[in-house]
Amino acid sequence: MIKKISVAPMMDCTDRHNRYFLRLISKNVLLYTEMIVSEAISRGDKKKLLSFNINEKPVALQIGGSSPKLLAEASKVGEEFGYDEINLNLGCPSKKVEKNKFGACLMKEPSLVADCLSKMQSVCNLPITIKTRIGYDDVEDYENLYKFIETLKNTGIKTFIIHARKAILGKLTPKQNLNIPPLKYDVVYRLKRDFPKEEIIINGGITSIKQIKEHLNKVDGVMIGRSVYHSPYFLAEIERNIFGNFNVPTRAEVMEQMIPYIKAETKKKTRLNQIMRHTIGLFHGQKGSSYWKRYLSNNMCIREADLQKVNHIMDHVKNNTVISPLGI
Repeated sequence: MIKKISVAPMMDCTDRHNRYFLRLISKNVLLYTEMIVSEAISRGDKKKLLSFNINEKPVALQIGGSSPKLLAEASKVGEEFGYDEINLNLGCPSKKVEKNKFGACLMKEPSLVADCLSKMQSVCNLPITIKTRIGYDDVEDYENLYKFIETLKNTGIKTFIIHARKAILGKLTPKQNLNIPPLKYDVVYRLKRDFPKEEIIINGGITSIKQIKEHLNKVDGVMIGRSVYHSPYFLAEIERNIFGNFNVPTRAEVMEQMIPYIKAETKKKTRLNQIMRHTIGLFHGQKGSSYWKRYLSNNMCIREADLQKVNHIMDHVKNNTVISPLGI
């Protein structure tokens, strides 16, 4: 069985620059976009919203919304842009998201979600998946979750990504919803036992290889979020210990491989800090990591037109003069 590991969609984190960077470290994990609202895809600049570098693949598009028509249109557009999967967000707990009727609040309306998923599947040949929570507010009994998953399964959905916390709507911030509701992994394990033919992927609070291996004994896949964003080189451990891939670049080699991308992007007027902010945690846990963070903090926020300074920073990285104190 192919072990399925993925990096969670994270707002203001998993943009195209972050995904390109993470792909240099890991060749095997599935990457997800930030959530993009279906209405934005319908009305906005599709190229700006959806374009990505072919080297990021495999990459899944996560969308949010509650209109079957708009979600179907967005799924079709995502397919045309070359994504490998379309994922519907049913887990985001923010007030703004709830006000616009998507995210975790849709757990209250399984019939509407089923209509959305049926419409999406009718126009798109890609796998359609969902990411949800184990409950919301005071509704956290297993029977309710089971019925919700059963309803969605009957539309033809085969992959369910389950964040093993409930969502508390309106009372907690999105950040608090990632920490305050307790993790209940046993609920996700029970779902897998009750839906043995479906793919159940667990998400929430996973920070080590040991945890990943324990989860893979009970579910089909593991999705990791903040631990990868704060310490991107954790993906190297995953490559070696989960996928058996020992041909992983060093941290210094990763940054060297970023240089052509950075130069190409800055020539297109991408600001350097939009790219480099994702690399701050690359040396997390290494001696001298504070030096790397300080160097980036002092040098990455430059004017778009200051290409000379971009070249100066990149030359330092290439020659290892920035990271030599780290002993890499």
